[in-house]
Amino acid sequence: MKLERFTDVSAFDERVNAFLLEREAEHNLMLGLIRQLAQHPDHYDAPPYLTAVSDGDDTLVGVSLRTPPHNAILAHIALEHLAAVCDLLVADYHATYDNLPGVVGRKDLVHHFAECWQAHTGQAYEVAIEERIYQLTEVIPVDSVTGTSRLAEEADRDLYLQWIIGFHEEALGETLDLKEANARFDRYMLTENELLLWEVDGQPVSMAGVAGLSPNGARIGPVYTPPEQRKHGYGSAVTAAISQRLRDSGRQFCFLYTDLSNPTSNHIYQQIGYAPVCDVDMIRFKTL
Repeated sequence: MKLERFTDVSAFDERVNAFLLEREAEHNLMLGLIRQLAQHPDHYDAPPYLTAVSDGDDTLVGVSLRTPPHNAILAHIALEHLAAVCDLLVADYHATYDNLPGVVGRKDLVHHFAECWQAHTGQAYEVAIEERIYQLTEVIPVDSVTGTSRLAEEADRDLYLQWIIGFHEEALGETLDLKEANARFDRYMLTENELLLWEVDGQPVSMAGVAGLSPNGARIGPVYTPPEQRKHGYGSAVTAAISQRLRDSGRQFCFLYTDLSNPTSNHIYQQIGYAPVCDVDMIRFKTL
């Protein structure tokens, strides 16, 4: 096994793109981040961690990416290579960072990585969120919900800040820094990512954003409806609207993540055409 570290995003993309596209839905997060790193490197405060692992025939068997201070991300690893790849990645991550906040990836893979990390560093772990990746190829229209969609504008910044902070508190159990929240809104205004609002009588009642683009698809998130506007179908309507907008623009697929502890969201997304792909866990490492 050989581990390759990259400092040039284009070189990393060239090396790993075909491997990641074999499972585009599973790798949608990583593919979107690679695109953003290539197009907007100034959006990140620290250099990314970009690594590929190959076997003796120079065939890729593992890929990992991190944009500090966020979690490490694991791509698909065949089970016969899992132990060896995780050993290499854990050793290299530990040589690069004193500790990791967490790791994200397919359920079985990240648990092996977490066990290896704990054995290597003494840093214990817990499952923070159990999620499921969904993929859509055709939108099932939502015709029974009142309202219309529109793209967010600069005048919607304060509303977005309120909602994205609320989303993080509810969905992730964390407080989103106001500076980071503003930076995210700036990315909607300045990049190809879009933020769609659902309005009823001129009042925004729900939102859905494009979080990142892969070569053939797009990842949707976050989707948020404030508590006082729930149970009217607005979240379904805005998600269907932004999904159709992406399909009309030429995207073959739309992807999104759901929290498995929320049966409502898992149900409503299937009603508009999303089908489950795989389960992923977000592992949180405990502070030493």
